[in-house]
Amino acid sequence: MQGTNAAIRAVNGLTGRWAGAVEGSTVFSAVGVWPLLALLADGAADLTREELAEALGAPADRAAEAARELLGFLEAVDGLDSALGLWMRATLQPRPEWVAGLPPGAHGVLGGDLGADRKTLDAWAAERTGGLVEAMPVELTPLTELVLASALVLRTTWEEPFEGGYAYWLGAFGRAGLSRTTEGLEGLAVARTPSGKVTRVVVRGDNGLDVHLLLGEEEMAPGQVLGAGLDCLSGALAPTAGGRLKQGAAGPGLHVSERRGARPVSSQLTLDTVEFALNARHDLLARPELFGLSCADDPAWGGFPGISAEPLGVGSAGQSVTARFSAEGFRAAAVTAVGMAWLGAPGDGLPYTATTAYVRIDRPFGFLAVHRETRLALVAGWVTDPRPGDEDEFSG
Repeated sequence: MQGTNAAIRAVNGLTGRWAGAVEGSTVFSAVGVWPLLALLADGAADLTREELAEALGAPADRAAEAARELLGFLEAVDGLDSALGLWMRATLQPRPEWVAGLPPGAHGVLGGDLGADRKTLDAWAAERTGGLVEAMPVELTPLTELVLASALVLRTTWEEPFEGGYAYWLGAFGRAGLSRTTEGLEGLAVARTPSGKVTRVVVRGDNGLDVHLLLGEEEMAPGQVLGAGLDCLSGALAPTAGGRLKQGAAGPGLHVSERRGARPVSSQLTLDTVEFALNARHDLLARPELFGLSCADDPAWGGFPGISAEPLGVGSAGQSVTARFSAEGFRAAAVTAVGMAWLGAPGDGLPYTATTAYVRIDRPFGFLAVHRETRLALVAGWVTDPRPGDEDEFSG
């Protein structure tokens, strides 16, 4: 478990760095990317290996083992389905030790017919995510030799569901709203950061998966708000618990007051928020330095001799993610894929292609889907445009 804990810290670290680059509404999953980078690092050489290790936050010589442990751990998490897939050209001669080091999964063949190969990869993505992600986020070219992919699906049902209705958003009425009142203040806290305060509400799922809603002060950037949530997970920040907050405006979107009654009364938390559905596609090569891939498409830096003696480089790398927060629960899916291409000698003109991805919450906010026991952030996102309200759905 010690290795898994180290991997969890490393994954959350990548989530934080990715969050720092977020602009606008999006959703992403570092836990879908990290094992693939770790397995690439196991076969990389020279500067590519060093760069990947820095992005991983883990030594390259232990990265593959950590990836296997993490994938094994994910398989045991209630409410989470995960899978790893590998497809290679029949003519590619991989290092047997690299292939043997991969966790058990789909080991398929790329036949060279781009249309047929695309159908095979897309069918795997759809099957592994229950149709939530319908296409593999990777470019196929005649030079693609290998595709390595991961798939994640997580589902949870709230311990205490919300009621639906209309909600305000940025001062306008008509968004799909969610509201509930619960006993106790255990899920409420306010974190103080150098950039400002962040109100956190933990919405508990019935299978150990929770969603942390994070509302920062208006001038705070997405990375600062999500970073505060991650620092609370790691213990770098110690937020003030709901029961210790002062009365009045105690945090962004939060007002605390006293309840009095003729009989003993318990604390209550009323949460008014919005329903949201997010879809995003990310080109990991658009920010290669974030994922340790700056050198990965250039064989001059050593390529990936631990994967194959042939000159391979990362030709495409992407992630497709979807997430839905509703009255009943939360579900999300992510498919991440890396396409390895034959690069040949430098300067031979080969095409390099890449696809370009009373708490009242009534303005943009962040969220983290978290495995409660280990504090692993499985999915993260920033909401700027929640689902519009359906007049027929909420009337009467």
